Amino acid sequence: MATIFSKIISGDIPCYKICEDELFFAFLDINPVAKGHTLIVPKKEVDYIFDLDDSLLSKMMIFAKRVGKAIEKTIPCNRVGISVIGLEVPHAHMHLMPIQKLHDMSFEKERLNFTADEYEDIAKSISTNFA
Repeated sequence: MATIFSKIISGDIPCYKICEDELFFAFLDINPVAKGHTLIVPKKEVDYIFDLDDSLLSKMMIFAKRVGKAIEKTIPCNRVGISVIGLEVPHAHMHLMPIQKLHDMSFEKERLNFTADEYEDIAKSISTNFA
């Protein structure tokens, strides 16, 4: 059965897409910890990030770096943090979050809410800075 991320990638479930290439897909988290909180997922459905083959895992990190640089250009921040937890959805993924300090990456924080137009603007701005 396809994961929610596979359904997003296929277009069966809408998302606020940042960018994609032949191997990966980046989109805004709809339950964000920070403005610009982005998910990076491989198009290949693999449950656990450390079950990805070495080549795909290294390419995922390079793709995430490019997305992270676009986030930095878009959202004022000290850094873009990366988190891999992998318990929420059985599809390997990374969280990229603009942060000012360590606590900004806490998943225990109250989640932010944006309107659909705000999500669209954030996604478009990050996408424009993706190189």
